[in-house]
Amino acid sequence: MRTNELGELTAFIAVAEEKSFRRAAARLNLTASTLSHSLRALEERLGVRLLNRTTRTVSPTAAGQLLLAQIAPAFSAIASAVEDVNAFRQHPHGSLRINAPRIAAQRVFTPIFQQFARDYPDVTLEVALNDGFVDIVKEGFDAGVRLRSDVQQDMNAVRVTPDFTAAVYGSPAYFRRFPPPVIPQDLHQHLCIGRREIASGALYRWQFEKEGKQLAIPVRGPLVLDTVDMMIDVALRGIGLVYVDDNEENRQHVTEGRLVRVLETWSPSFPGFCLYFPGHRQISAALKALIEVIRVDSEPAS
Repeated sequence: MRTNELGELTAFIAVAEEKSFRRAAARLNLTASTLSHSLRALEERLGVRLLNRTTRTVSPTAAGQLLLAQIAPAFSAIASAVEDVNAFRQHPHGSLRINAPRIAAQRVFTPIFQQFARDYPDVTLEVALNDGFVDIVKEGFDAGVRLRSDVQQDMNAVRVTPDFTAAVYGSPAYFRRFPPPVIPQDLHQHLCIGRREIASGALYRWQFEKEGKQLAIPVRGPLVLDTVDMMIDVALRGIGLVYVDDNEENRQHVTEGRLVRVLETWSPSFPGFCLYFPGHRQISAALKALIEVIRVDSEPAS
């Protein structure tokens, strides 16, 4: 089989599995037009249509489904064999695409960029910042970083930050309008900035704990946001209360009088961020190297 024919079949597998030229292009690090050209060449060579294409969807035809079922396992086995050989390389190589929320990227990746680039010069690390809901498989990422509670159960996960403590903040201007909450149930009378859970899509219930008593409070307010930076900005503007991480930057806002922390004695601790990746995929040597650099000294989260 010629090299171009292998490339055409690889392109077909990616498009058929992703059901999108854009996602398949990201997965293979190619352009969508290159994939489209490869698919046309393959269909012309075989004399059969393999994909149904519309302006919005791509799906295999009956012939395409048959071809995919027979060749995908073989190509997966080849990829696994290549990765097994790469484990013997002195230096891993290739590219890694990681999706992470901004706050996690700042904590996890910024401190290790210099070390990783020095120790693994043949690996290109791409970190895409996204605080919203991202399907890392469909979008062609090798791994993602999220809170463990937001990671689906079929994913492997490795802890990459220590635990953190949650905190409720509001501005002095906000508390000139509303009395500070004394117990978590008081939040029903407040304007609270919501967020959605990544895994379920449900509105997150604010968690509290004190002397063994645990509460999950449903909150309401004028906004639902999925970016921590926006939440803090909204809190600073006096629009509502936010439930975020008690980190150094937020403590600085408190010290300088821009924010007020409330319900501090009710603040629970949570497992930190984890790096997660599909459990059914072979772990590349490059991803193994990244895990060794960023994992914290604790047991895996999965």
